[in-house]
Amino acid sequence: MDLIYLDHNATTPLDPEAFEAMRPWFTERFGNASAAYALGHLSDGAVVAAREQAAALVGCAPAEIVFTSGGTESLNHAVRGVWEAFPTKRHLVTTAVEHPAVRALATWWKAQGGEVAEVGVDAEGRLDLAALEAAVRPDTALVAVMAANNESGVLFPVAEIARRVKAKGALFLVDATQAIGKVPVAAADWGADLLTLSGHKFHGPKGTGLLMIRRGVRLKPFMLGGSQERGRRGGTENVPGLVGLGKAAALAQARLPQMDRVRHLRDALETRLMAEVPEVRIHGSGAERLPNTSLVGFAGIEGEALQLKLAEQGICVSTGSACSTGMREPSHVLRAMQVPDTYARGTVRFSLGLGTTPVQMTRLMDLLPGLVSELRQGLGRS
Repeated sequence: MDLIYLDHNATTPLDPEAFEAMRPWFTERFGNASAAYALGHLSDGAVVAAREQAAALVGCAPAEIVFTSGGTESLNHAVRGVWEAFPTKRHLVTTAVEHPAVRALATWWKAQGGEVAEVGVDAEGRLDLAALEAAVRPDTALVAVMAANNESGVLFPVAEIARRVKAKGALFLVDATQAIGKVPVAAADWGADLLTLSGHKFHGPKGTGLLMIRRGVRLKPFMLGGSQERGRRGGTENVPGLVGLGKAAALAQARLPQMDRVRHLRDALETRLMAEVPEVRIHGSGAERLPNTSLVGFAGIEGEALQLKLAEQGICVSTGSACSTGMREPSHVLRAMQVPDTYARGTVRFSLGLGTTPVQMTRLMDLLPGLVSELRQGLGRS
């Protein structure tokens, strides 16, 4: 049974070209990038090249890039750094559908004595821009917003958000983790002061990521140590990982036009679902979305049960719900979108990738109607 991987929003396979680019830096080119001899200079040059490749993908200057271990570290550096840098501003604005990493930092912010305003979305997952603008106060230090939602794929108008936020004097943080490699990212044009991403979301190696800090924004180092990353993140550079990240960034930028083909496959899936499976909702379909993401609610079933049925057929997907204290509950994203329970509990996310083929999607669609019907019958529904 051939594996059909449709969970690219969770992680992506390391690109073979990125893997091959990394290989020499594990073996013969093993030098410390801070060492003052030829082997070290070679590694340092590789890091410089990776920084330029990453900056080209993000749309910023190479000097604005701080390499990290991934998106979570980048977000921690940004949010905690802003807390320390602006002691007279103790207000944070974010949204009701952010990634758990941002939500955890919002909880941390409040635990330090700060205040957090959480802005809602409509039934399609679109952000209430007027409410967000109204939430920004004179003491707002930071507004943290994702570029694309990891569950629904809904895109936020980050450039417009930045215009409204910065007019009120707050810093603007964009979590671009899900957008990168799927839609164009332009940190400078967006007006981002801070931007985060993770390498494994666009076929780079796990354990790599970056934080873009706009020139002129001063944050304290998140990780103290040596002078690496211009003193902004101490620790010996992960040269193989950064080479892989840089190569993946260059490939992602070159392959962006291919996402149109992925969008076509996603749209064809949704068209067949709506035609062949009763009581189906495509969450966020009325909003602008990532080209690869379809968050689908099947009334009258449990999303986890459908996920397991598909896994038995070699098809990897994820659900739109998370377990909390042993109870299956709809995710905070679906709750914020006010999705009815019958659809929320039966939600599954299909996230396609550049390697997804029409044959794979046909196999998925040939199976789905029967599996959904079987699960509904098991619960006394037809």
